[in-house]
Amino acid sequence: MHDPYSPRNDEEQPAIEPSRLRGIVDFVQAAERLKDTLRSGATAGGRAESVAEHSWRLCLMVMMFGKELSGYDQHRLLKLCVIHDIGEAISGDVPAIHQYSGDDKAERERADLIALCAYLPEDLQQEIVELWDEYNSAATPEAVLVKGFDKLETMLQHAVGRNAPDFDYAFNLSYGLAQTSRHPLLRQLRRLVDDATRARLDAPADG
Repeated sequence: MHDPYSPRNDEEQPAIEPSRLRGIVDFVQAAERLKDTLRSGATAGGRAESVAEHSWRLCLMVMMFGKELSGYDQHRLLKLCVIHDIGEAISGDVPAIHQYSGDDKAERERADLIALCAYLPEDLQQEIVELWDEYNSAATPEAVLVKGFDKLETMLQHAVGRNAPDFDYAFNLSYGLAQTSRHPLLRQLRRLVDDATRARLDAPADG
């Protein structure tokens, strides 16, 4: 059995097939658009937040609760965090306050994701689409958690961001209630996040 702490001889690893390597690089380059895909919230410095930044902090949040979530597949949790909004690289983000029942947002995002994954070899295309489907339908305990953390990260950003004077903080108090009520840790975090939202409601408008 290989000792994970022993030195590795990477020269013994077979070279990746060139077309597979190119497909992965092309996909990563296409996904770079997420860095310029903006969301409705703002950073603490007042700059528009990107989808890539949201996904990064979602990963960071989940990672920080590794001890509390030790019974879950940690690697899968992070994969779901990375993939959950990646289809927005093509059509952009729709703010929650502008979403409505019957909207085809999920279908559009899935179609965009499939288009984005066209660069990839078939096994990786299948893995990413399956991860997105798992997240979208909350099909596993890990997906349920990521859906809840996704809502909480969004609300935490709103609580710290230098948002527009007419930003609707009250909307956050009813936002994502179903998703953030499905695990004790999510519920505990929700109480803290709601307190932060109420503090912003009572604070003077950003200037």
